[in-house]
Amino acid sequence: MTLSRTHLILLAGLGSGLLMAGALGFQYLGDMPPCKLCYWQRYPHIAALVIALVGLRASGRVWPLLGAGAALTTAAIGLYHTGVERKLWQGPSSCSSGEISGLSGAELLAQILSAPIVRCDEAPWELLGLSMASWNAVASIVLALVWLAAARRRAEAPTGP
Repeated sequence: MTLSRTHLILLAGLGSGLLMAGALGFQYLGDMPPCKLCYWQRYPHIAALVIALVGLRASGRVWPLLGAGAALTTAAIGLYHTGVERKLWQGPSSCSSGEISGLSGAELLAQILSAPIVRCDEAPWELLGLSMASWNAVASIVLALVWLAAARRRAEAPTGP
């Protein structure tokens, strides 16, 4: 059985949605706040969800190719993050913070001291020797292949009256 273009786009979009749900689950249910690189890996998945929604309605190869690009982007960030975790190279030296305008010095210090310290070079969770970043890379490469399969399929002709 060959999956249609529509089914492949749905599958790829669902894959990104499930990876995002997993990341949010680890963050909010597992009490594992994300690091900067974790956030960077989320953005292409969000883009892939939007691309999937548009790609279901649009014809042509552009949308599935954009979806493949988003999946490969998050896979590349995941591989980079894996290298940082394994101390193969340095991670980003900068960090990000929340809104600080209008805070007094004491309030700013309290915010800094209460913020969780999340390091990009320490994996908080592993399965079969692979971190979340590694699993994201593996899953995202598979999703890129699904997107590319969708790009190879012709859009289905509209059915109905």
